[in-house]
Amino acid sequence: MADFLIDETVDITDVVCPVTFVKAKVALEELDDGQILALRMNDGEPVQNVPRSIKEEGHKILKLTENDDGTYTLLVRKVGD
Repeated sequence: MADFLIDETVDITDVVCPVTFVKAKVALEELDDGQILALRMNDGEPVQNVPRSIKEEGHKILKLTENDDGTYTLLVRKVGD
């Protein structure tokens, strides 16, 4: 993840869908256009649904990485509202 400057990191491993997307959306709303959000989430529904929903909102998915502990980190660039 060193190839991106991360502006904010949010851990959504403690919540389940659809709250995972709600927390991701709120975090993105707090960023300025062009800033990068790192989302740490669990495998399964979050990995399947959160990236798709964020993309549908018009933001850019930069990278999805599997972590050593079985979670994933999704990097998202905020695109203007």
